[in-house]
Amino acid sequence: MSVHPLISIITVTYNAAGVIEKTLDSLKEQSFKDFEHIVIDGASTDDTLSLVKGYGIGNTVIISEKDSGLYHAMNKGMRMAKGDFILFLNAGDRFHSSKTLENYANVTGSDTDIIYGDTDIVDFQGNFVSHRHLSAPENLTHKSFSKGMLICHQAFMVRRTMAPEYDLRYRFSSDYDWCVKCIGLSSSLRCIRIPDVTIDYLNDGLTDKNKLKSLKERFTIMTKHYGLPTTLMNHLGFVVRALRRGNL
Repeated sequence: MSVHPLISIITVTYNAAGVIEKTLDSLKEQSFKDFEHIVIDGASTDDTLSLVKGYGIGNTVIISEKDSGLYHAMNKGMRMAKGDFILFLNAGDRFHSSKTLENYANVTGSDTDIIYGDTDIVDFQGNFVSHRHLSAPENLTHKSFSKGMLICHQAFMVRRTMAPEYDLRYRFSSDYDWCVKCIGLSSSLRCIRIPDVTIDYLNDGLTDKNKLKSLKERFTIMTKHYGLPTTLMNHLGFVVRALRRGNL
């Protein structure tokens, strides 16, 4: 692989005019420029598309058409991607600093499959709300995700040629299933942690609006990958964590 890999940044949008500019600002500010930006839009009726076009970010591809939901759109984006690595940065989310993509690119190589970092939660104005309650592990293995979504999906960059498509049976937690599959196709030696916050995540995504449905789906996915006994045991830990955070 070249010293400077091409990175495919995939952004899914639908009537996202109110939040897309922060994402576009973040991309435009990146010191690393060897990326393509693939925007998969679900036939927006607001100013989303005009805003994307108006930013003039080089190497941008826009597809706007009706789709069957978030993960269907993400699959379309992956099929179009030409980069060595892919990373999903959805409308409202942004890179934590102007050096984030450069930090990802600097640790890519032929012996690297997955690169990941930590995440901060921000509000609609982009103000810091909190650090994500789960922190990215130093060593990533297939068993890591048996304890939950330790890495935010947007902070999880994967070699394109190894990435499977999203399972469309899941409406709210297919990203969790996808991450577990990606890790299972790699090894801990080929997964590299960036010891820093890499993504500012807007706390208003599809999963946040459908928390209970998402948790039920995630339980099903965990059971599929790790078995029922392990999943039940780990969920006792989830309840304890939620009680400590005052979420129950």
